[in-house]
Amino acid sequence: MALIVQKYGGSSVRTTDHIKRVAGRIKDTVTEGNSVVVVVSAMGDTTDELIEMAGQITNKPSAREMDMLVTTGEQVSVALLSMALQEIGIDSISLTGGQAGIRTEAVHGKARILDIQPDRIHRELKDGKVVVVAGFQGVTDDGEIATLGRGGSDTTAVALAAAIQADVCEIYTDVEGVYTTDPRVVPHARKINEISYDEMLELANLGAVVLHPRAVECAKQYNIPLRVRSSFTKNPGTLVKEEAEMEQGMIVRGIAHDLNVAKVALVGVPHRKNSLQLVFKKLAAENINVDIIVQSIVHNEVSDISFTVSVDDLDKACDVLNGVKEELNASEIVCEEGLAKVSIVGAGMISNPGVAAQMFDALTEAGIGIKMVSTSEIKVSCVIDASQVHDAVKALHTSFGLDALDTVTVAK
Repeated sequence: MALIVQKYGGSSVRTTDHIKRVAGRIKDTVTEGNSVVVVVSAMGDTTDELIEMAGQITNKPSAREMDMLVTTGEQVSVALLSMALQEIGIDSISLTGGQAGIRTEAVHGKARILDIQPDRIHRELKDGKVVVVAGFQGVTDDGEIATLGRGGSDTTAVALAAAIQADVCEIYTDVEGVYTTDPRVVPHARKINEISYDEMLELANLGAVVLHPRAVECAKQYNIPLRVRSSFTKNPGTLVKEEAEMEQGMIVRGIAHDLNVAKVALVGVPHRKNSLQLVFKKLAAENINVDIIVQSIVHNEVSDISFTVSVDDLDKACDVLNGVKEELNASEIVCEEGLAKVSIVGAGMISNPGVAAQMFDALTEAGIGIKMVSTSEIKVSCVIDASQVHDAVKALHTSFGLDALDTVTVAK
C-alpha cells in the first residue's frame, strides 16, 4: 500500500465529463490499495475568466480581493471532484488550502508556502477518505487567503507530498510526460522516460511549462519522486528523480524556449569599479530578476552593460537605468523587445566538449543570429529574435538527434 499525491491541472478537469473521468482514475488507484490525496486546479480557463471579470469592474483591483476571487476556481473544482468520487462509491472530502493546513507568507498573488500542518489530512486518510485539496492557495497567519502565483498547484502537490511523506507525487497533464521539447512546436518530440531533478529544473526555468520550477525545487529538496503523466491514458509517463538513467548517446536531454525575454543595455559607460554593483543593486531593490548579463569593454576604458529581464519588468528596468544613467555618465540606454531564449539542457554535456559549438553551428545554418549567450555545466542558452524561435527549436532538436519517428498528439 502506497501513499500517493495526485495533481490534476485545469485541462484535466475542464468539464464535468473530465472530472468524472478523473474520479474514475482516482477510484482505480484506491482500488489497488493506495491512500490518495488529490490536488486540483481550476477548471479549464476559469482563472483567466475570473481575472477578466475583475477587469470589467476596475483597472486596479486590490491584491487581496483578487486572491479572494481567483481561489474560488479551485474551490469549485475540489467540490465537484469530491461529489464525483462519492457518486461512484469512494468516500472523499474536499478542503481549501487553509483547511488542509497550508500556511503561506502574507503576500497576495505570489506567496510562498511557509509550512504545512497536515493533521486534518492524516485524520481524513485514517478514516479511509480520499482528500481533495484546492491547489494554488493557502492561508496567512492572519487568516487571509493567499495565492501561490504561477504554477501554484504543482507546488501545492509537491509540498503536500513532502509534508505527509508520500511515496510519490503524480502530476497529471494533457501530454504523456516530459518531452525533449514542446510537442506543439516539434510534433516528433520524444518522450523522456527518466530525467534528473537538476535537468528538469533547468528545463522548467528556461521555459518548459510541464512543471513549475518551484515544484521541482521542492521535490529535489525533500527527495520526492515526481511522475508526470497524461490524465487521458494509462501510460507511465516520465519519472523525475535524483539520478536518471541516460539513454544511449543522448548528450542533450531537451530543448526549451522562452518568449518572455527583453534586453536592456547601458551603452558607453566610462569604466569604474562599482558600475555593476550600482546598476544591479538598484535593480534588486525594485525586485527585478535579471537573467543573462554581459559586460563588454569597447575601447578607451568604456564599456557596455547588457542584461535580460522578463517582458513584464522591461519598463521598470528601463526606469532604473534612467535613474543611474547620469551618475554613470552613460551615453544611452537601449531597450529591446521581440526576443526569445532557446536553450539546450543535458547532464551529458559536462563530459562532452563541443556541445556549444554544435549549437552555434545549427543556429547559424538555420540563418538564426545569436544576440547573447549564457552557459552552465548542463545548459547553453542563446537570445535570438522571437520570430525565429520555432525554427531554432526545430533545428537544435534535429541537430542533437532528438527527433522521434512518431508524431505526438496533445490530448484535447
